[in-house]
Amino acid sequence: MNSRTAVWALTAVAVVAVLWILVPLFGSRPSNLQGPAGMAGQTAPVFALQDDRGRPVSLAQYRGRVVVMNLWASWCPPCRAEMPDLQRLSQTFAGRGLAIVGVNEGESADRARAFARALHIAFPIWIDDQQRYGRIYGALGLPTTVVVGRDGKVVRGFDGPLAYPQMVSAVSDVVGAR
Repeated sequence: MNSRTAVWALTAVAVVAVLWILVPLFGSRPSNLQGPAGMAGQTAPVFALQDDRGRPVSLAQYRGRVVVMNLWASWCPPCRAEMPDLQRLSQTFAGRGLAIVGVNEGESADRARAFARALHIAFPIWIDDQQRYGRIYGALGLPTTVVVGRDGKVVRGFDGPLAYPQMVSAVSDVVGAR
């Protein structure tokens, strides 16, 4: 075998190895280049996670309610800034079929729980240590917020922090008057 053939053979082996590694990572889930807003109308993905106390949780248990799913991390200043408004939203719409769920992306349950406690957050905190929700919604960063309708379909999604009036606007028409 001459050196030119050896180089081509090694290049082919390298390409196959790279594809063998990358295809399962990127090819097995739907690509969402439009961010979370691009999933509007689709059934919200459901992953079995644990909350910050280690109890099993899933978006499926909220079917029949409107869910505001907020993806966040404690190191994220905009996440910290919008958490009190999410708590306020939870209180404003209490009893109207709205659930707020904070999904921590990639941190420990202890860290997430301490962060939520420091900000007096009472809504459920889930731990997505593999950051599956962030990947599936095509989150460009944190925070990312997704509104899921009573039927389990994504109504709308947002990359970046929301102010309280934006939050109210995002859920008012979905929650309706009950």
